[in-house]
Amino acid sequence: MNATLKTDVEPTAPAQTAAAETEMEREFIRPVVNICETPDGYVLEAELPGVSKEGLSVNVEGNLLTLEGRRAAPVLPEDGYFYRESCAGDFRREFQLDPAIDSGKITARLEQGVLTLTLPKAEAAKPRNIAVA
Repeated sequence: MNATLKTDVEPTAPAQTAAAETEMEREFIRPVVNICETPDGYVLEAELPGVSKEGLSVNVEGNLLTLEGRRAAPVLPEDGYFYRESCAGDFRREFQLDPAIDSGKITARLEQGVLTLTLPKAEAAKPRNIAVA
């Protein structure tokens, strides 16, 4: 993993509000992710089976990228199943972004349960060739 995109950021504020403490006590599903670097930036893929666009929130605040939302319970007839492993749940994952990432140009796409985020590098951070005179 490249050091420019840190995963699973822990809160650093010493004093927490009651609401923040309650939020910390909740159990979240941690979606698995794949992150790769490209010449133009990073691509983050998060597996979110059963999550709709309406149940998903992607936020950037400062250098903190947060994925969170809810997977709704599948609608099943009351007497139509005898074994169940899938369930509703809240998910959350946080990533610390390198300042070289242009957070204003991040794009997101949700397709077949996979969230793909494109995190472009700022032009100043991209490698460039310098002509020698």
